[in-house]
Amino acid sequence: MVDVLKLYKETGALLEGHFLLRSGLHSPMFLQSTTLLQHPIYAEAVGEALGELFEDLELDFVIGPAMGGVVLAFVSAKALGVRALFAEKDTQGGMLVREGLTIHPGERFLAVEDVVTTGDSVGRAIRAAEGKGAKCVAVGAIIDRSQKADFGVPFKAITRLAFPTYEPQNCPLCARGLPLQEV
Repeated sequence: MVDVLKLYKETGALLEGHFLLRSGLHSPMFLQSTTLLQHPIYAEAVGEALGELFEDLELDFVIGPAMGGVVLAFVSAKALGVRALFAEKDTQGGMLVREGLTIHPGERFLAVEDVVTTGDSVGRAIRAAEGKGAKCVAVGAIIDRSQKADFGVPFKAITRLAFPTYEPQNCPLCARGLPLQEV
């Protein structure tokens, strides 16, 4: 299995500082997966590692949420020998699968995400594909930061990490006056 934390460090994708996460929480560390996934050799390595986690499943496609999950869905689908799709944000706060990306009712799929913290993005991608009649059979991630995500199907990650997170009103990084970076 690939040492993904090493890859994040080598590519400069593991950032340290004071970050405002999409969840609204603050953290001293952030994983910038696009920095890692811009390197085809590393993207392929994590795609193959995810593929190994799910090679026993019968799948028709892999889907990921845009933008971060597009490359990951592609390399994972390549490793598994199936189609790669993505879901993108719609105007109502959900996600949709664009016309031209074919989903047939009854198809089985794997949903992937680079880093799962709350699971919200990949959950919206799952609902978009299920809205077309497909069935999610598993969820995969490069890194699971959630420690508790439950998608109602098997969830596997290449690695699990626990970075500290803080409510803004109780953030020691704010108390120290460190500048907040929105990510």
